[in-house]
Amino acid sequence: MPPKDETQSPTHDLLSRAHSPDSVNRIYSDKIQHRPLFLKPSSPPPSTARDIRRKARSEKKQRAKALKPKPLSARERRKRQLYALPKAGQKYSIFLPLNNLWAGYVREILGAELYNGGQGAAAKLSAADFHGAEVEVSRSRCPSRVGVRGIVVKDSRFTFEVVTPRDQVKTLPKEGTMFRVHVPAPGASADQNPFCFEIHGDQFQHRASDRANKKFKNHFLKKL
Repeated sequence: MPPKDETQSPTHDLLSRAHSPDSVNRIYSDKIQHRPLFLKPSSPPPSTARDIRRKARSEKKQRAKALKPKPLSARERRKRQLYALPKAGQKYSIFLPLNNLWAGYVREILGAELYNGGQGAAAKLSAADFHGAEVEVSRSRCPSRVGVRGIVVKDSRFTFEVVTPRDQVKTLPKEGTMFRVHVPAPGASADQNPFCFEIHGDQFQHRASDRANKKFKNHFLKKL
């Protein structure tokens, strides 16, 4: 057996546990000694300049994607109460200036149709934003909701969230409900009737942003 140096002793020790001394020498000389050790037997060929540029672009995109903040999910927004109205802000008087702004906004988009109505006014109102409008439930499947009036503070897909004159926040479902809205003319006196229109909640179940680009078509409504 050849002398054991620091590099051979671990190999011989392992072989001697399973083989005889003669077999250890033979196996070591035939299969281990002077055999090349390929550290990277399947290494890729050297990269070209094109591959280097492609890799750099890919790494740059990955870094930009990692640094870009991810939007909050609906569950996280509800958990953080981003859209919840604070208790101190649940007052009707706070939203009166918003209602005045909304009235001016509607008078501007209606123009002359504020006085005569018609299909043109209906098309403009169906695409309008109702945050700040004062709505009143005129008809509903639930009789207890009829007569509820308040300023819209949240116009979601299926509900209107309003603040009533009694400083109460109520959520009114659009399904099975009709809402009445009054728009006073500019400089109108107290005894002059304002422009009045009604919203069919069943046909209004869209978000304000989606409703702006939606075209409403005339069709028969079984529930009316």
